[in-house]
Amino acid sequence: MTRITGLRLRRGTCRWAIACCAVMAASGAQAKTVAVASPDGKVQAVLSDVGGKLQYRVTIDGRAILDPSPLAMKVDGVDLGNAAQIGTVQRKVVNSRYRFLGGKAEAIDKANVASVALTARGIRFEADVHVADDGVGVRLRLPAKAGRQVEADHSGWKLAAADPRVWAAALDPSYEAVYETKTLGQLTGRALGMPLTAKIDRYYVTISEAAVVDYGDMGVTPDAGGLLRGNLYADPKGWKTDQAVVQPWRVTIVARDLTALVNTTLIQNLNPPPSAALAKADWIRPGVSSWQWLAIGAPKEDDQRQWVDWTRQLGYRYYLVDEGWAQWKRPWEGLAETIRYAQSQGVDIWVWVHSKEMFDPAQRRAMLRRYANMGIVGVKVDFPQHPNHIWATWYQDFARDAAADKLMVDFHGALKPTGTERTWPNVMTREGVRGHEWHITRYKRVLPGDHDTILPFSRYVVGPGDYTPTVFETKELQGNSWSHELAQAILFTSPYLSMGGHPKAYLENPALDVLKAIPAVYDETIVLPGSEPGTMAGFARRRGQDWFVAIINGTAARPLKIDLRFLGAGKWKLVSLADNQAKPDAYDRTERIVGATDSIDTALRTQGGYVGWLRPAR
Repeated sequence: MTRITGLRLRRGTCRWAIACCAVMAASGAQAKTVAVASPDGKVQAVLSDVGGKLQYRVTIDGRAILDPSPLAMKVDGVDLGNAAQIGTVQRKVVNSRYRFLGGKAEAIDKANVASVALTARGIRFEADVHVADDGVGVRLRLPAKAGRQVEADHSGWKLAAADPRVWAAALDPSYEAVYETKTLGQLTGRALGMPLTAKIDRYYVTISEAAVVDYGDMGVTPDAGGLLRGNLYADPKGWKTDQAVVQPWRVTIVARDLTALVNTTLIQNLNPPPSAALAKADWIRPGVSSWQWLAIGAPKEDDQRQWVDWTRQLGYRYYLVDEGWAQWKRPWEGLAETIRYAQSQGVDIWVWVHSKEMFDPAQRRAMLRRYANMGIVGVKVDFPQHPNHIWATWYQDFARDAAADKLMVDFHGALKPTGTERTWPNVMTREGVRGHEWHITRYKRVLPGDHDTILPFSRYVVGPGDYTPTVFETKELQGNSWSHELAQAILFTSPYLSMGGHPKAYLENPALDVLKAIPAVYDETIVLPGSEPGTMAGFARRRGQDWFVAIINGTAARPLKIDLRFLGAGKWKLVSLADNQAKPDAYDRTERIVGATDSIDTALRTQGGYVGWLRPAR
């Protein structure tokens, strides 16, 4: 095969033109290859049709991250990935910024994109290749056709390493499985959910999907050759449609370090932007919430004022009335009274709803309107069905209808994030994570000691999660320390931050000042040295002028030195909440003035942690 490639990459337009228009044409054959480079020229994706097989590969800094991997869809009896021919290529540049609610204040959507015309046994379709500095998305698109049958999707990811270390969870349609540290070979034949994070040489790689709408959710199963092959597990028989078919983006996030990994917005960037009105909506407000289910179970009709008072005392913006309010003697009247009292105290109310009441479009719109008219600001919708192509699309329909009534949303028992919160920024968070609801004595459930150290570098890479963190009752620690529990509220990103512990325990805790100060979103996030999935997770996060340092330790005690050079110039007041080595339900609390040349020396217990709050010294 004769290969025509670009010259050495240079800055500016010339580099973009050369890097993106690499076309390989076989002598006497039809095989073609289309290459697309990232804006910085260091990440490259190559789409090829060699032998009729539609495959893509990914490199960073010249190092292979994905070996040839299938981009496939079976429709109307034709496997589009096995009889494909590349045709014309159209290219464009994406470059925009938008407000981001999470670990940083702004997302940068900057990429080079190629749309490639394809044919397979008379079917015309297209592939999109989106290459950014933080990774690659690929997908197929088919035009509308009456009665088209989507049968299967076996796209996949072939990690370019013999048996890489991975951090993965078993496939669970509710996305509440435990994350484990394994090698890929140990997972052969096991159905896995996404996201999945791997380490290839010094690079961290997270695979997942973006923009899952009008399409079923995908799981992956590693085969004996190491290919993570996709499967539409919730749509085993496929579906018929008269509409255009747009495959969700098959995403490969690549990062040279953990700070780059946790700061990616590639999943969100691959979704359409919101309407102008929704992008600027002032009723979409991040905030911290109190919540009673983890602490006491179902809400009680006669103590709602007390919960509102506790919320006000903590300085939290929201109080969530969870499952069980509909069983009160006077459910709607009691809810209305709670809302009126909360409003008089400067507290806004979220309410729990069941998805079965929210599936029929007319019923959903009527119920949401009723909640909004009562003064409710957000809904936590629970127990959606398995995410086949119908239910995966329901998430968008629900978000749209909630936005029409200026309601924020928290999805529970939910599909993994696929970035649709960019289009619908009123979706503040979702569960899709095995969180503190699992680590609870009344159901005799305990999370593994390293699970919390993996989550920030796997599940939370692709979007916010409602972990419901931070419990201080001694019997509920179950191996964790107070510092570990407090650090959860900082590490586990959720713009609607629903706190799991009892407000009375918070108000009595020696870290009350820090609990009141922890925000729901941040302007900047740095991963601290020593962090590694499965071992330890440590972040320094800034909100305004305040920095929050949070460490979650795994199953081995260790000393830790935290360099404070990220602070910059000036002096800072440090409130330090370290593990007490004598008992888990206590801190070693100290306060001192520090600068960027100082450090924090601490000892982490097994399943321990550390929290530091730094403010400019006045």
